[in-house]
Amino acid sequence: MTSAGERFLFPEDSGAWLTVLRIGLGLHVALYALSLRRDWHDLLSSLLGRDLSEGILSAESPFVPRMGWFIDAGARLGLSESAVLTVVWVFLLAAGCALAAGLFSRPAAILAWLLHLCAAKSGGFVAYGVDRFMTVGLFYLMWSPLPDRYSLDHLWRGKALSRQELLGFFRRVLQVHLCVNYFFGGLGKGLGRGWWNGDNLWRALTRPPFDSVAPELLVKLKVLFSIAGISIVLLEAGYPVFIWLKATRRPWLICIAGMHLGIGLLMGMHLFALVMIVLNAAAFGPVSATSSERGTRATGRTGN
Repeated sequence: MTSAGERFLFPEDSGAWLTVLRIGLGLHVALYALSLRRDWHDLLSSLLGRDLSEGILSAESPFVPRMGWFIDAGARLGLSESAVLTVVWVFLLAAGCALAAGLFSRPAAILAWLLHLCAAKSGGFVAYGVDRFMTVGLFYLMWSPLPDRYSLDHLWRGKALSRQELLGFFRRVLQVHLCVNYFFGGLGKGLGRGWWNGDNLWRALTRPPFDSVAPELLVKLKVLFSIAGISIVLLEAGYPVFIWLKATRRPWLICIAGMHLGIGLLMGMHLFALVMIVLNAAAFGPVSATSSERGTRATGRTGN
């Protein structure tokens, strides 16, 4: 007989969440690479601060991945910095496409995590929240029991599913991670007055480069800022409670997705909105195996 702790940490799971996470993050990595195709060399060039950001990284730890590793390796092979950056961009895009298709899933996840982390750390002065959550999502994905049952690895190449007993465990870790993140995010917002009276929301929407909405429209809607700010605080702080309850899980998930969608549309943070929606959908979206599969088996026994 298993204990309550074991049932919580290792629940039965169909693995549908892993498919959502793999496809969602694969598309996200590909879109991330495509969105930076024109600025990739400028953002990661040594002339625009890569050496400075990597120097700060070296002072913190010499083991943090960085783009300079690839630049130095390419120099030994006679490749220019520009050529190496181009190769890294192509491999990052290819890793995202391979993940979305489920082809060479684990190597693609590892490659996407490493290359993205190097780019995010070396371009740290222009990185923001999307890079942190993208790294977290890819980290969970590369350790999860890939390939999932809907990947090309499994469907076309006949590659056997591995470590299926850990499907529920990795999903649970992701769920707990999101709960901790949202709770302390909501708690931090709730400790000050800025989110209760709407001032912080106003500043967020009017601060470059996130001022995507015309100021005239914001002035007209300013009366709603206090309501929106309070709603965000309550949504995030209440996430660890209401996302677990069956009656409130779907409404809470929809509201959280709507919040991130609003951030993406109003502040131009489309990739941040996408990665947060993907993480939430994977963690709490798909129905677990126990409820769906047991219902199917019960229906089959009744029919027989």
